[in-house]
Amino acid sequence: MSTATDTLGLAEKSLGELTIDDSKGSNAAVEQDSDDDGEEGNAADEGAETAQKKKKKNRKKNKKKKKAAGPGAAGQTSPPSIPVSQLFPNNSYPVGQLCDYVDDNKYRTTSEEMRAKDMLNQQQLTDLRRAAEVHREVRQYARASIRPGMDLTTIAEMIENGTRTLVEERGFESGIGFPTGLSINHCAAHYTPNAGDFVEVQQDDVLKVDFGVHVNGHIIDSAFTLAWNDRYKPLLDAVKEATNTGVREAGIDVRLGDIGAAIQEVMESYEIELDGKTLPIKPIRNLCGHNIGPYLIHSGKSVPIVANRDQTRMEEGELYAIETFGTTGSGYVREEGVCSHYAKTGDGQPRMQSARKVLQSITKNFGTLPFCRRYLDRVGESHYYLGLRNLVDDGIVTAYPPLCDVKGSYTAQSEHTFILRPTVKEVLSRGEDY
Repeated sequence: MSTATDTLGLAEKSLGELTIDDSKGSNAAVEQDSDDDGEEGNAADEGAETAQKKKKKNRKKNKKKKKAAGPGAAGQTSPPSIPVSQLFPNNSYPVGQLCDYVDDNKYRTTSEEMRAKDMLNQQQLTDLRRAAEVHREVRQYARASIRPGMDLTTIAEMIENGTRTLVEERGFESGIGFPTGLSINHCAAHYTPNAGDFVEVQQDDVLKVDFGVHVNGHIIDSAFTLAWNDRYKPLLDAVKEATNTGVREAGIDVRLGDIGAAIQEVMESYEIELDGKTLPIKPIRNLCGHNIGPYLIHSGKSVPIVANRDQTRMEEGELYAIETFGTTGSGYVREEGVCSHYAKTGDGQPRMQSARKVLQSITKNFGTLPFCRRYLDRVGESHYYLGLRNLVDDGIVTAYPPLCDVKGSYTAQSEHTFILRPTVKEVLSRGEDY
């Protein structure tokens, strides 16, 4: 296990630099050995020279042992099957994108006090980086594998089984952060297949893929959009740039309403041509980002994607998911269709026996983490729908039905998770793909 000092040292490297630094270290060792060879060439006695070479060879072996590290993400199989803890031993998970604070918070970068505070959060950062690496590796395979003709259940199980394997699922210690969202076209969010749902992705579809990973309740929430028709590229570009804008504008003491204004300005600068008509791309004004707490995907604060008068400020230490949704439709979503997403959000003891039974299973297996009906099936529950409905009616469980814009419209989503560390903003879910 790394010491706190070792982990803090890794925090000085941004995502993608670990391999580069290892390479530099290896080159330095080779250069040093070359100098040693020159000195040995000056030895008059051939036997002494041979002995020196043997010592040098042993030193090389020792150096390699000291520098021993896992293969990193490059060592992953396809489909992914190796837990990331084996690819990155000693908690040496890649660090996310590091963004220095500016203006009144610029001092934080070099403040000894802030560095000391940062040291206190190393376990949380390790957990989040582990979850983020799982997300990157699972989504890399998913992005390469999802294609028209696949049904949503197959896609969801591919993502979720990959997540379970790579994070080494152990109940509340590590596992899935929430059900995999697979929302198509005018459906923007909260759709995951129930048992028997074999809806297939079509060539002209726009598919939002939203999934989460948790380690000790610390959740990484990140999403992307796939389309196989190039005509949707402006829509995908709009949400990607809007999310990056929100992430860039976010910081300690920043007002949430100001972030929404910046996101809206970028989103509305895009338009798209569909079937000979030029359409504006609108932000979906009643969807938003959110802060994240331990085992709570929505922890109280909402980050709008349109301008509003919310004066609430972001604070040091908070974990956020900035997610933006763009649409060719009305810019407003409504609940539509059969519900699949749920979460325990209240307390109480239901009167109905079937409700008490399913509540016991929910508390044991999911706690306050969101779940879906497929997950209840997976843990062995059956004939639970009436009891689940009763829990929703009693306010113990909240139902989250699919959220849809007008039919015939197309929606897209982009999302990243970041943490406002005392010294720096770290975009944990950043990867080479987005």
